[in-house]
Amino acid sequence: MTAALLTPLLLHFGLVLALYVALTAARRVAVRQGQAAYVDFARVDGDPPAAARIARNLSNQFEAPLFAYFAALFLLWRGEVTGVDVAAAWLFLVGRVIHTLVQTLTDNVRLRGMVFTINFVGVLALMAHVAVVVLGW
Repeated sequence: MTAALLTPLLLHFGLVLALYVALTAARRVAVRQGQAAYVDFARVDGDPPAAARIARNLSNQFEAPLFAYFAALFLLWRGEVTGVDVAAAWLFLVGRVIHTLVQTLTDNVRLRGMVFTINFVGVLALMAHVAVVVLGW
């Protein structure tokens, strides 16, 4: 069960790496096209729109996902991983990928909010299992 639970989390790390590459490329393009200077990226508001969407999504990868990682590590440590946890981890990953595509490729905030629910359900399921284990239910 260890590999089954950790695989989607490792793939999430791959998503984060891909976002770093995409952000670097988007910023280089912006500089080449005269839309920004490298010094602009020192400010929160320094990115042109395409790079800003990627940067915001990259920041999102360190918010709610933190709870998925915590839950997975806790459940592994306790030896309490179930098939539901594995499914929740995959749901988390699928939701993160869809959320990333919507946030980085569109300005559709309403849709982004709706697809965020997918990965959030995965995180909720993992944290609910942690709560059950901790509270001894």
